[in-house]
Amino acid sequence: MSFALNPLPNPELDLDPVAAVTYSAVFADICDSIGLRQQTASPGILPLGAGGTLIGWARTALSMPVDAPPARHYGNEIDFIDSLRPNDVAVIDCARTPAAAWGELFSTAAKGRGARGAVIDGLIRDQVKIRALGFPVFARGHRPTDSLGRVSTQAADIEIELGGVVVRSGDLIVADEDGVTVVPRERATEVIALAVAKATTENQARDLLLAGGTLADVWEKFRVL
Repeated sequence: MSFALNPLPNPELDLDPVAAVTYSAVFADICDSIGLRQQTASPGILPLGAGGTLIGWARTALSMPVDAPPARHYGNEIDFIDSLRPNDVAVIDCARTPAAAWGELFSTAAKGRGARGAVIDGLIRDQVKIRALGFPVFARGHRPTDSLGRVSTQAADIEIELGGVVVRSGDLIVADEDGVTVVPRERATEVIALAVAKATTENQARDLLLAGGTLADVWEKFRVL
């Protein structure tokens, strides 16, 4: 399986401080403000691994139903996960099958490669072990059914759809308990800076409200709600 990797928008950016102060909703708001109003995945992709905000660069894959195991068991999945780089987020379109497309060992291998998490438009298994690993995984649900002979990765680093949103490798993924926001890679550096600034403003607005200020005060001063 071939990989068509694009240069990352900002490979030197430390994503940990960004994840510490931002979240999916603030990124969605910034996307709205610059005219990108369809960047959040449809409801139902939920955190089933470690908590907190997951931020990283998408690595996409498409999985499709199959009728029998491939000659090389899990071959394409192995190649894809072994190709993950630090700060990558595995983003897999596996919406067409009821089998689990991701599990504990895939999570362990991805974490060992330096990936920040995985977002699966489909099902996973080994949820308890993934949570104990401390690896952020988002998916639509869980089921113990193995993927072998039921679903197989067909392509990687291609344009896929995640809950109605187009995702390409190199796009920025922001996922938390509210859902998933996808930022096109061409706007990622700009949107990150604006999201950090907006989150800081929202903290100031929260302090004003806790001190007895009104929502009207907050709107007039900060233009956030």
